[in-house]
Amino acid sequence: MTVIDARGMRCPWPAIRAARALRDAGAPLEILADDPAAEGELSRLAEAFGVTLLVTETSGYSRFRIVP
Repeated sequence: MTVIDARGMRCPWPAIRAARALRDAGAPLEILADDPAAEGELSRLAEAFGVTLLVTETSGYSRFRIVP
């Protein structure tokens, strides 16, 4: 599984890095992000790629898992 640590990056960067990883390696993919807008951006990305987005809130950041 590819892990992207996008903490400290503002949107759209977490989604851009996730899209690149999906094109290169495919799912599953995990993204760590602390920008509140990341969930909406990654949700739209998952919909566009036809994959599922799972969200887990952790102290200070969110863990997003993209699965087929």
